[in-house]
Amino acid sequence: MTKDAPAAALTVSEQLDALPFTRRHLRILTGSGLGWALDAMDVGLISFIIAALAVQWQLAPTETAWIASIGFAGMAIGASVGGLLADRFGRRQVFALTLLVYGVATGASALVGGLAALLVLRFFVGLGLGAELPVASTYVSEFAPARIRGRLIVILEAFWAIGWTAAALIGFLVIPSSPDGWRWAFALGAIPAAYALAVRWGLPESPRWLVRRGRHAEAAAIVAEFEVAAGRTPTPVDTTAPPLAAATGGSRLATLWSAEFRRRTLSLWVLWFCVNFSYYGAFIWIPTILVSQGYDLVRSFGFTLIITLAQLPGYAVAAWLIEVWGRRGTLAVFLAGSAVSAVLFGTATGAGWVIASGMLLSFFNLGAWGALYAVSPETYPTSMRATGSGWAAGVGRIASIIAPLSVPPLLAWGGAPLLFVVFAVFFAIAVVASLGVVDRRGQALDDR
Repeated sequence: MTKDAPAAALTVSEQLDALPFTRRHLRILTGSGLGWALDAMDVGLISFIIAALAVQWQLAPTETAWIASIGFAGMAIGASVGGLLADRFGRRQVFALTLLVYGVATGASALVGGLAALLVLRFFVGLGLGAELPVASTYVSEFAPARIRGRLIVILEAFWAIGWTAAALIGFLVIPSSPDGWRWAFALGAIPAAYALAVRWGLPESPRWLVRRGRHAEAAAIVAEFEVAAGRTPTPVDTTAPPLAAATGGSRLATLWSAEFRRRTLSLWVLWFCVNFSYYGAFIWIPTILVSQGYDLVRSFGFTLIITLAQLPGYAVAAWLIEVWGRRGTLAVFLAGSAVSAVLFGTATGAGWVIASGMLLSFFNLGAWGALYAVSPETYPTSMRATGSGWAAGVGRIASIIAPLSVPPLLAWGGAPLLFVVFAVFFAIAVVASLGVVDRRGQALDDR
């Protein structure tokens, strides 16, 4: 080709994968990550609020379990429906809507006067929260260059640790400060309602989704902005591909179990179920379990804050390893570490061992979460990516409903040792399931 010859047209996928990491990628990552952190703050706050309300409202263990589980029931529905909506109407629109729904419902929870009203609002919080997470990971994965895609998704997941740490700080500093401390904690959770507007207008739609809809000019304009941000001259976009007919929600769900995808879907659903069961069963109840073991409310919240801080190095190591070992190997190792750590935590005696084993559990469990979120959107093509990720997350939320309800009887039968052995078994099952996931390290996304 001569010096003056025009550059060959590339597909949007090829252009996105050829880009270096730019400020626009950083904006996508942080914009989505802040929503992710606010989600984590909401989920984390409820574990501290439950411990406070159990004393203030004199709630039975079954009632406190329902406060956690009703939110997860909403998350199960939200994750399933949110993925379908994101494949139909776009990633950005649904992302903003989910933030608005759960932000408003969380703020309204600060005003409740009884258990029934709180349960209703927690269900709506769950609807928004459940839909946001798989949509956000799909959104970021569709912008990320192939060579660093897994690492960016783990970094996105690491915002969860920031949000959970914020929740632990609020739990430690705000909730015990007055009888209305838990109301102030809920009020702080309303921040996402305002943030939703910034997300709606400040972030671009996924070019991959736009191409699927035949909106090539919009996709090309977005990619051109990224190329300019990278100091490159925008290259022509291949607009010869006709728009593909939008599949119905039912056909996308049926395709999840077609011959091509059924093994991936089964492995992913088992992974999501087991990791959700162990994570939410453990971390929602840790403050309450510590109180039941004789630690006062402030001290148990302080222990939980220290344990939470170990999430950040867990994410950092997973983000590095996922592009070195690949998705499957990283996921399996962190799940195995979670199983061992769960046994250690359940049998720990003395404050030092409780904190040390809790930090190990936090390190490995959240590293596994990062790898799982990296794997999920890569499992399916663009036409069904949000649907596949959303339904896997929805199945996982079934486990997060069951887990908090299972904790009181398991504690009654065998105490913390039995409870955390059960969590370890679920982690071990997840290790086996991880062998069936696809590993697309360094490969382009499937844009069918």
